Amino acid sequence: MGVRMPLLLLQYYFVSSFVCNAVAFVEEPSGGRSDGYCGRILRAQTQGTRRDGHHEFRLRVEGDPDSYQPGSTYRVVLLATSPAYFRGFTLIALKEGREGTTDDDYTGQFQIIDEDDTQFMSNCAPAVTESTPRRRTRIQVFWTAPPSGTGCVILKASIVQKRIIYFQEEGSLTIRLCEKERAFGEATEAPAIECCACGTAKYRLTFNGNWSEKVHPKDYPRRANHWSALIGASHSRSYVLWEYGGYASEGVRQVAEFGSPIKMEEEIRQKGDEVMTVIKTKAQWPAWQPLNLRAAPSAEFSVDRTRHLMSFLTMLGPSPDWNVGLSGEDLCTKDCGWVQKIVTDLIPWDAGTDNGVTYESPNKPTIPQEKIRPLTSLDHPQSPFYDPEGGAITPVARVVVERIARKGEQCNVVPDTIDDIVADIGQEEKEEDDTPEMCIYSGWSPWSACSSATCDKGRRMRQRMLKAQLDLSVPCPHTQDFQPCMAPGCSMEEPSTCMMSEWISWSACSVSCGMGMRSRERYVKQYPEDGSLCQLHTEESEKCVVNDECSPSSCVVTEWGEWDPCSVTCGVGMRRRERMVKMPPLDGSMCKTEVAKVEKCMMPECHTIPCMLSPWSDWSECSVTCGRGLRTRQRMLKSEPADCTEELEQTEKCMLPECPVDCMVSEWSEWSECNKSCGKGHTIRTRMVKLEPQLGGSACPETIQRKKCKIRKCRTKTKEERGGGGGGGGKRRRRGKHGRDAAAEEQPGCRMQPWTGWTDCTKPCGGGIQERLMAVKKRAKGTPVAGCKDRKEIRACNVNPC
Repeated sequence: MGVRMPLLLLQYYFVSSFVCNAVAFVEEPSGGRSDGYCGRILRAQTQGTRRDGHHEFRLRVEGDPDSYQPGSTYRVVLLATSPAYFRGFTLIALKEGREGTTDDDYTGQFQIIDEDDTQFMSNCAPAVTESTPRRRTRIQVFWTAPPSGTGCVILKASIVQKRIIYFQEEGSLTIRLCEKERAFGEATEAPAIECCACGTAKYRLTFNGNWSEKVHPKDYPRRANHWSALIGASHSRSYVLWEYGGYASEGVRQVAEFGSPIKMEEEIRQKGDEVMTVIKTKAQWPAWQPLNLRAAPSAEFSVDRTRHLMSFLTMLGPSPDWNVGLSGEDLCTKDCGWVQKIVTDLIPWDAGTDNGVTYESPNKPTIPQEKIRPLTSLDHPQSPFYDPEGGAITPVARVVVERIARKGEQCNVVPDTIDDIVADIGQEEKEEDDTPEMCIYSGWSPWSACSSATCDKGRRMRQRMLKAQLDLSVPCPHTQDFQPCMAPGCSMEEPSTCMMSEWISWSACSVSCGMGMRSRERYVKQYPEDGSLCQLHTEESEKCVVNDECSPSSCVVTEWGEWDPCSVTCGVGMRRRERMVKMPPLDGSMCKTEVAKVEKCMMPECHTIPCMLSPWSDWSECSVTCGRGLRTRQRMLKSEPADCTEELEQTEKCMLPECPVDCMVSEWSEWSECNKSCGKGHTIRTRMVKLEPQLGGSACPETIQRKKCKIRKCRTKTKEERGGGGGGGGKRRRRGKHGRDAAAEEQPGCRMQPWTGWTDCTKPCGGGIQERLMAVKKRAKGTPVAGCKDRKEIRACNVNPC
């Protein structure tokens, strides 16, 4: 037969008068052009015709990019506009200008998403077609772009509908994508060779959150929206903080689910020389505010030839395990220089550790853990980013990484641009002085004592007073100056100095509630050159308080959000802050913990000169490593009006990931009766599991114990009682199992019934009891009642833990 079933999509044969859009496509004779099955598919497509203005079908790449990033993966969707549909399709990707007659003409790699819908064509491996011909309105596949240098790519689709094949050389069923051009000084791809840049470069990372109700209105969490503390590092190629297609580490999981950077920072610092700078910024509550009310958080970091990659992440909360960030961004250029500036829009990604699909989905761990992947608009209809058309997700943040200085001899092949020179000179001038001429200050105070009492790096501070501001429109900054320092006697040049690591994070508190102890440690990175011993401590301990309320009716809440702006601009007003419940009480009761606070706020008296205060310092570290603790922040007076009553220090509660909960069991029950009325038996006792272990707490101990018991010796029957001697006369009968048991248990003058079956276990798990009975069937005359009574046996059952 000339037409084979596997070629259903492109081998319909019609009478030419059927319709002008029909395509006659049958297999060529063996003597024709033998350029392969793929080539015949392509020629059949190009021979197809369609009506002008026909837009029932559309081929689309998610996000509608106008170029492709080599090696990146894209979602390709084939759509039919309602009420249209299609029965079959073919999808191919060709290098521009190629005929499709050889395997080299095809480029990129398709990946099947749903095997019930799509499959690779059996006779043309680069092409994707339908699994079964049926009515459908959309299909989707992944396509991985080819490597750099491939040039432009043409994605083409053909549609089968009612025995008509539609195809276009240009239009809604053809997409042309060219390789993204890389501007001078832009970051390179994941490096294939070592970085050749010289010296070091210093960068500033600025994070601009754009996640707001206005931009992302669907199910936006008004009450507790926030960005967690940002955590990252500049590092070598051998260290990967996170990456698409990889699995989240425990540190990444704690950032993704709880917004806690503590474990992530510990993992980073444990990498030692593979990391150059730890990158950190504070959390943002709420997630978005105008820049005139709150500056975008930023952090500075450095890179060198071996540690030229930068990665970071931050959680958008509340969410199951959604984050944004960069992974392995290379700041070294192929011209042996340093990238000038990177601006990247960020979409959220899933850490693969929680199954939630909405912002406030209940905790539901993903078992087994899945790989990290970007969220898409087609993940789930309940997702806040869902779009049935498969459009691109609107970015939730933008990160700007800008070079602010270079140090050491540079060896870039391409000469410095004007921007390079100005940036470096600007940094040098900034280090000298940038005091506005309209500001008159007092002299600098002496330097304060160093904040570090050891050879760890600390900082010291000096201050000056603003005496006059000649132009009120010109701000007068820089009333404080900071400088790195170490304790007296510590110097990089002194041969007797120990080089110590940073302190590793505090251990868990020794108790699950109340006051306990915690410890932390550090190690010696470099011993003194003179061979002396290090006299600095490598361990330290302190008291800790966790979970003030330890009852099952207590609940776990997040940290307090930032205070809302005061309700007035001068005088007395009100302000409010909130937090949310992370884990409800274990006993199912309502959470009684306070989740909202309202307090008075005092603004400057109307029409009076306000107190001049420095900005608040960053919040200190939480006083505990898990559960609820305290943190503080300070600010300083810039002027001293007699009636200035502003507070200079604030303390607030902080909430870290919940502490491990050990298994709790009840007291032992009394020992049961012996399960035998004579001879050797056993007795048991049990206890109940009151609380299962949680979050890595200690496992449950045994819940059932047994020991031997012996009441008295069983009496052996005489020969006569067993039925007479050797002569016979008595009938012998065969007994089953129950009969033998009953005979063995009978006492003189008693005839017993067989044992009953075992009763149901008293508990489904955690250790229960079963029992069975043997009743007296007949008592001989003259036999005392006490010597002939019912029997009972017990045994343990369902001893597995609940």
